[in-house]
Amino acid sequence: MNPFDLKTALLAKHAQHVVVIHFPIALFMASAFFDLLARWRRDRTISTAAYYNLLGAAVAALPAVATGLIAWQWLLEGEKLKGNLRFHLILGLTSAALIWLLAWWRMRQRKGSEERFTVPYLVVELFAVALIALTGHLGGILSGVEIPPG
Repeated sequence: MNPFDLKTALLAKHAQHVVVIHFPIALFMASAFFDLLARWRRDRTISTAAYYNLLGAAVAALPAVATGLIAWQWLLEGEKLKGNLRFHLILGLTSAALIWLLAWWRMRQRKGSEERFTVPYLVVELFAVALIALTGHLGGILSGVEIPPG
């Protein structure tokens, strides 16, 4: 296959999800890092960067979920999911829901006169980081990029 053949690359049955999924992951991880850095340095500018990265992750999560569901329907012809594929779907939907929950929560925090970092927010955010990392790792194994040992 020619790596510059856009038609083949764009119309591959699973290619869109594999490409699109990196955007919400990267944006969310950057947002979490900026949140921790802003809290440590007490810097509102870094906090604003975290906020906009989180909003970008929430928006980018929609096509990531959609392309995952489309790949399931197209590549597997809607077959009932089992094992790691079902686990990946559950983790992916939960990850997207957590990103949206955190975006909503953060918007509510910003409505006040002063942005507040709360411990419960940071706990949920760090849980989401771990869940997204696990989801991505499992997705890598399923796609054949990461081969489990043994």
